[in-house]
Amino acid sequence: MVALAGQADRSRSTQLTPQLEAAARRALLDWFATMLPGSNQETSLALLRAVELEDAPGRAVCYADGATRSPRAAALLNATASHIVEFDDIFRDGGYHPGSSTIAAALALAQHLSRPLGDLHRAIIGGYDVGCRISLAVQPSHYAFWHTTATIGTMGSAVACAMLLKCDAEKIAHAISLASSFAGGHQQNLKNGGMAKALHAGHAAEAGMLAAFAAASGMTGSPDALHGKTGYAAATSASMGDWATALKGLGERNPIEQMTIKNHGCCGHIFPAIDGLRLMRQRHGFTWSDIRSITIDGYDATKSMCDRPDPKNAADARFSTQYCIAADMVLGAVRLSAFEDAALDNPDIRALMPNVSVNVDPTLASLYPKQRMAKLAVQLKDGRYFDHLQETRKGDPENPLSLEELVQKFDELAGSVLTKPQIETLRVRILTGTELPYHADYVAQPNVGQG
Repeated sequence: MVALAGQADRSRSTQLTPQLEAAARRALLDWFATMLPGSNQETSLALLRAVELEDAPGRAVCYADGATRSPRAAALLNATASHIVEFDDIFRDGGYHPGSSTIAAALALAQHLSRPLGDLHRAIIGGYDVGCRISLAVQPSHYAFWHTTATIGTMGSAVACAMLLKCDAEKIAHAISLASSFAGGHQQNLKNGGMAKALHAGHAAEAGMLAAFAAASGMTGSPDALHGKTGYAAATSASMGDWATALKGLGERNPIEQMTIKNHGCCGHIFPAIDGLRLMRQRHGFTWSDIRSITIDGYDATKSMCDRPDPKNAADARFSTQYCIAADMVLGAVRLSAFEDAALDNPDIRALMPNVSVNVDPTLASLYPKQRMAKLAVQLKDGRYFDHLQETRKGDPENPLSLEELVQKFDELAGSVLTKPQIETLRVRILTGTELPYHADYVAQPNVGQG
């Protein structure tokens, strides 16, 4: 923990390389892309009503309604919104969505404190660095029972906020230690419906900020909170943590430059199957109506998280391999419209879903989380049979989205709630601006679109 905190402290004053600044800007753009359409979903609106019961003044923007609130309330609301439509970034090797909580907390606090844009970028970079490295120490066993975005996100948010509060290495370490006691969120609340999953990211942002406030004010935590015999790693994973792997390259490279940017609006464990079937359709020319059966063999989470043959709502459908595969084949994409009522009730999609089965392949399971692959077998009605091993996912570091593709994603998702002038202004400000994307001019409005 001392090494992680020391690196975060050094990052507060280090001159950003063009590559790191560009990575921070891309992460911020992608966060807005996924947060804005989530801001007018019922999960966000329900939480907004809850927060309004005990509101506090502040200068941080809540993008669900444009009001300025306390930084903790804004972080809670905006992080929750950013995790709803399942488009948020992924640190693949740690099985972790760092942007949802880290950027929400950093942006809210930077707005509240009127910090310059460079400070925001450094806080995001530092929060990603520490959070992603902690996720490496506890994965993959941590994910068996814990939602990494909820747990590790708390510590990533704490670091980002502590940096904005100008904490030194000692206080950053205490912020991490305190945050580890707030870090929760179990896997069962990711299943069987409900709204808790998105709230996990919101809690991580708010709790991490509280830990940073406490550390900045003199509260201390155990220096062994992460790696001690009864510390966080020991309590939530199969060991006391693989800290050699976690600290490898510290100060030389930052995980924010190796992020997966989502190309589909669903759980990332489904991506290899979607990408592989797209390639098979291009090669062999079959369509959804030709399918007799599709068999998908993946790693453990492919089945435990995403084998949902009969999803009842949009939240479940985003984690249903059966639904997402059928939707991609019938609709041509798994984007926001794939989870509207018309798509969820589409008879062609529903007819294809029972023909999709999900299994675990032990070899692929042993390669997780660093490799996310799927073996695909397709049997057609005319008797033809095709198989394929999909070794990568579009959007992963080995096959990244280009800046043009990221901008297209942002424009599409933001366009569901903002006008074209708003989209252009926000995009330019994030990618090339010198001031915080502060104003409430980018508030999500229902049914606005780009018309």
